[in-house]
Amino acid sequence: MLLSNLSTMPTKKFNWGIIGLGKIAHKFASDLQTIPDAKLHAVASSDALRAKDFAAKYDATFAFGSYQALMDCPDLDAIYIATPHSAHCEMTLLCLQHKIPVLCEKPFAMNFLQVEKMIAMSRENNTFLMEALWTRFLPTTDLLLSLIEKNSIGKILSVHADFGFYLKFDAKSRLYNKDLGGGSLLDVGIYPIYLSLLLLGKPTKIQAKAAFGKSDVDESCAMIFDYADAQQMAVLKSSIREKTPTEAYIYGEKGKIRLHGRFHEPNIGITLEIYGEEPIFYPFEWDCIGYAYEAKEVMRCVRAGEKESKTMSHAFSLDLILTLDEVRKVANIEYYL
Repeated sequence: MLLSNLSTMPTKKFNWGIIGLGKIAHKFASDLQTIPDAKLHAVASSDALRAKDFAAKYDATFAFGSYQALMDCPDLDAIYIATPHSAHCEMTLLCLQHKIPVLCEKPFAMNFLQVEKMIAMSRENNTFLMEALWTRFLPTTDLLLSLIEKNSIGKILSVHADFGFYLKFDAKSRLYNKDLGGGSLLDVGIYPIYLSLLLLGKPTKIQAKAAFGKSDVDESCAMIFDYADAQQMAVLKSSIREKTPTEAYIYGEKGKIRLHGRFHEPNIGITLEIYGEEPIFYPFEWDCIGYAYEAKEVMRCVRAGEKESKTMSHAFSLDLILTLDEVRKVANIEYYL
């Protein structure tokens, strides 16, 4: 009888906080509303009025006009960091110092040394930390990995992926601001690179060329990755000045898999083509923007007492930032740090 009563008891609400209240924070907060046992508990911005308006829109209990003030907020279960890239490390360390679990938006930080410091703080304070690379948790990614595991297309020979959109030059835009880590590589190039890392592992050689604009950020970046297996390669591109299909193709010995545009987010689906056979289209329907999946993973991990996600591990994030650092080096992309 006791077990039966326990099984019907409602799950305690998981209280989220958000640092940085820009466009992506709105999407994340909106998706939290689709999770029955999640609640936006508190938000923080350097602009107190902005925090107040954001809290009112998403029914948050607390709104703070400073990030430090959020650290003393009671009953926080985790904080989502959605500031510009250049503040990711500082904000993450602040939260971890107060032993508050963190989901930090991608890229995890500006370079390997910063990510290493964040992970070290997570372990030192025994506090959960995960990079918010939402694509990794989408059902489309689960299907892709399932098809690969079933050897549907045979050995992978190459990964071709792009992410490009047109953004008119605006000196006030975060993406054209070198101080904030602007440019295509860290903002959208991370997605093709993530996919290649997920499917082929770390490259042994990187070729990369970037095109720079008025504010000296990389407006486009083209990359070719080589691997220990000489038959394998990745051909990748990012851009904020060219609108590209933003699709991904995985070519194997027996066929190919197409991740329809835009491949990094909830989309129409995946097409599997075995050479000589009719293509099979796997459609998807969505009930959220797509951020709910990573939020649920954080909630599961924190409730289970885990300090990192096995799906988006610290080791993977380190490999990812190392690869980004190498691309930057080869393509002469620099940031003001």
